[in-house]
Amino acid sequence: MTVPTWDQYMAPSLRVLLDGGTHRSRNIIAAAADLLGLTQEQRQVLIPSGQEQFRNRGAWALSYLARVGAVERPSRGNYRITEVGRRLLSDHPEGVTERHLRALSGNPDAPHTWKAFPTPSSRTATAIEEVSALDPEEQIAAGVARINEDVADQLLTLILAREPVFFEQAVLDLLMAMGYGGAEGNATRTQLSSDGGIDGIIDQDALGLSRIYVQAKRYARENTVGREAIQAFVGALAGNQANQGVFITTSQFARTATAYAESASLPASSSSTVNV
Repeated sequence: MTVPTWDQYMAPSLRVLLDGGTHRSRNIIAAAADLLGLTQEQRQVLIPSGQEQFRNRGAWALSYLARVGAVERPSRGNYRITEVGRRLLSDHPEGVTERHLRALSGNPDAPHTWKAFPTPSSRTATAIEEVSALDPEEQIAAGVARINEDVADQLLTLILAREPVFFEQAVLDLLMAMGYGGAEGNATRTQLSSDGGIDGIIDQDALGLSRIYVQAKRYARENTVGREAIQAFVGALAGNQANQGVFITTSQFARTATAYAESASLPASSSSTVNV
């Protein structure tokens, strides 16, 4: 069963209010969900903020019904239906849509002006449908996710266009910025000719008593880091009597590589693998 979109909560919400009484939003949303036949599984879906998706969408439905005067709020968190709302439901018993609300903007009985969600003209029809299915809060979260994904893709493209040394230094700079070096630590990139399977070393203290060994592999997107590469890295750590290591790649790790890293035995082992 498809999860109801935010506008699909409007008609059942109006039906809940047809008794003319004033009801709390929480109760309206729950009753509307019952009318929509939401399963227990659908009620447990959360949005990025941690709120139940059905409650969030139901709340937005009530909010926009109030904007066009279909419901009114006599007090905070309480709603009751208006004559505009009764006519809206009567005219569209099969379901109230965003288009129906937009048409109310010219209704003298509607005290609020309806403003449709902005939709960039460059989006495809599919993308538009996906956006309209989300409530405003979900649209924001989805937009942020798309921006992050786009920035990550552009960053990876720039990294792959540079020489491997650039990526190695970028990884060390990143780890230092993340606090791996502690308050007084420093990072050193090893020489290419004799790195022994280690691309960089982070000293977490001024005396170099606590070190993190780093390997950075700039591989093409379609490549996969296998068990052999991780096994060689663990061997390099053991050769340096190290117990802390970070392996970072621009590609992906094979399952066997991840499994080996998780089972690798080093003194007080603290090794990890990361893909960017």
